[in-house]
Amino acid sequence: MKSKLFIAFLILFTQSACAQTTEKKNMKRACFTNANDNENGGMRVPYDHKKNNFYCMKLNKLTPQEEAVIINKATEYPYTGEYVDNKAQGTYVCRQCDAPLYRSEDKFDSHCGWPSFDDEIPGAVKRVPDADGRRTEIICANCGGHLGHVFLNEGFTEKNTRHCVNSISMKFIPAKNKKMEKAYFASGCFWGTEYHFMKAKGVIETTVGYMGGHTMNPTYREVCSGTTGHIETTEVIFDPEITSFETLLKLYYETHDFEQVGGQGPDIGEQYQSVVFYINDEQKLLVEKYMQILRDKGYKPATQLRPAPEFWAAEDYHQEYYDKKNGTPYCHVYRKIF
Repeated sequence: MKSKLFIAFLILFTQSACAQTTEKKNMKRACFTNANDNENGGMRVPYDHKKNNFYCMKLNKLTPQEEAVIINKATEYPYTGEYVDNKAQGTYVCRQCDAPLYRSEDKFDSHCGWPSFDDEIPGAVKRVPDADGRRTEIICANCGGHLGHVFLNEGFTEKNTRHCVNSISMKFIPAKNKKMEKAYFASGCFWGTEYHFMKAKGVIETTVGYMGGHTMNPTYREVCSGTTGHIETTEVIFDPEITSFETLLKLYYETHDFEQVGGQGPDIGEQYQSVVFYINDEQKLLVEKYMQILRDKGYKPATQLRPAPEFWAAEDYHQEYYDKKNGTPYCHVYRKIF
């Protein structure tokens, strides 16, 4: 009788142990599921061996396009991502798990076609060598989602690091309650003026348009007729914690022929004059200061200084013109002066 009871107990214990092993095995396998799986309701369930238990991390459901990159490690086509040209202040977070990854102040324009950062939020990004050893993949340290690749020693910034990240792998959270400032610069064809300002550090947004005329909301055709008195102008919105009007003013003078009267390069006419439209006394004083500095250097600045009237945005096809055409300005060439 004792022998039979022992055998029955042994069978029961074995079945129970196998059931526990199977359960743990299934749950451990669940830690490789993603939010698109029905199993676990889209929960990532890693197994904590030290505590011998399970804990859950909620993942966002991904579209097929997002899953192709984040889960299956595909790559966006260059210059198609949502955040390639984003210059707003804020934080970039993982699209799959919402973990913070990068700060906007570490983003820079590498002209590679994907968002580039020279630093990450500490501990947010993990580096994993590719199987072929040629490149180093970067993944979210929190959920393992694919971000892109990291490259070193290219010389883009002082940190000599470029995180090349797929836009689709991230979401952008704008900074709140941050006051931006504006400046208005005219230096000939507004395509070339905007080209340099939109690439300047600390510039959040640029818009080309018209100022200084006597009609409301003019069209490009009307301005070109020479009858409205408007001047092609670039509105620059910038973060005063990163750059300043003075820094932008230097760039303005270093990217056009401020000595030319009545036009800029081959573009002749009232709409192409060199003008700074100031919005406060501080800007006015700085322009006057730098015009004197230029005179002291032997230049003869023809820049006009006017109070800023209403700004009228130009047609959409004029905005970020050279980036759309993948070209460079023909008469706005940078030269170091200051």
